[in-house]
Amino acid sequence: MNEDALLAYPPVFLVADGMGGHDAGDLASRIAVEEFAQLAGQSAATADDIHSCFSRTSARIRGEFTGGRQGGTTVAGVAVTVHDDTAYWLVFNVGDSRVYRWAEDVLEQVSVDHSVVQELLDQGRIEPADADTHPERHVLTRALGTGDEPEPDYWLLPAGLHDRLLICTDGLTRELGDGEIEAVLSQVADAQDAANELVRRSLDAGARDNVSAVVVDVATSVGALDDVHITVPRAGSQLGPHLWDEMLHGATVPRARRSSTQAPGAGDPSSEEVTS
Repeated sequence: MNEDALLAYPPVFLVADGMGGHDAGDLASRIAVEEFAQLAGQSAATADDIHSCFSRTSARIRGEFTGGRQGGTTVAGVAVTVHDDTAYWLVFNVGDSRVYRWAEDVLEQVSVDHSVVQELLDQGRIEPADADTHPERHVLTRALGTGDEPEPDYWLLPAGLHDRLLICTDGLTRELGDGEIEAVLSQVADAQDAANELVRRSLDAGARDNVSAVVVDVATSVGALDDVHITVPRAGSQLGPHLWDEMLHGATVPRARRSSTQAPGAGDPSSEEVTS
C-alpha cells in the first residue's frame, strides 16, 4: 500500500507521507493533496493560502479518524509566491519529508525535520553520524491530524535563475545521502528524469518505505513572476485545476512492506509523537 501522495501543479509542489496504517495513512496523505490542489492553476499562492490548506487538511483528518481510529500525514513543499513584485519560493513543512535546493553547485536542505532525532542534534546530544541508527529516528514531533492545530514552518527564498528544488519523503532520504542526491541533481538535466533516477536509486538501495520525489526547475529571470518558468511533467498538462495524477506529476513508488519502529508515545492519542 502506498501511503505517499504528491502534487506537482503550479504554483504548488508537495509530497505527503501518510501514517497510521494502510487504511489511514493513504487517506490522510490524499486529503492533504486534495486540499492543496485547490490552489492549482493560480499564478501564485500567499502564505495565508498555504496556511489555510494546512488548517483544512488537519480538520478533515480529525473529522475522518474518529472512534479511536488514528491517522496523520507529513507535508513538505514549495509554492510560487510574490513579495514586493518579486518572485519567491515559499517553502513549508510539517514532519520529516524534506525540501532541498540545488543552486550554484551547492545542495542545501531548506526544511528542518520535526523529529526527536533532529531535536537531539540541535541540542548537541547526539552526533550526525548517530542519527541514522538512533532508536527514535522515526519518531516525529509534528504531523497533520495528530494535534489541535497545524504548526508548519515557513521559509521565503528568492527564486534564483538556475534553482533546482527537490521535494521528497523520508523513504528517499533514508536510502540516499546528500552526496548521491547532489550527484543526480547536478548530472540529470531533465526534472522528471532526475526524480525517476532518485527513486530508482532508492529502490536499488533497498527502500524500506514509500519513496516519492518531485524535482522542480526554475529558469529565465528573477524579478517578475511571469518570467519564472516551472518545469513540470508534460503528461499531466491536460488535467484540470483540481485533479492530479501522482504517477504523472512526480515519481512515487510504494514500498513492499512497512518496517517502521513504533516508539513510546506513538499510538497515544494525547501524544504528538508519531511514526512515519
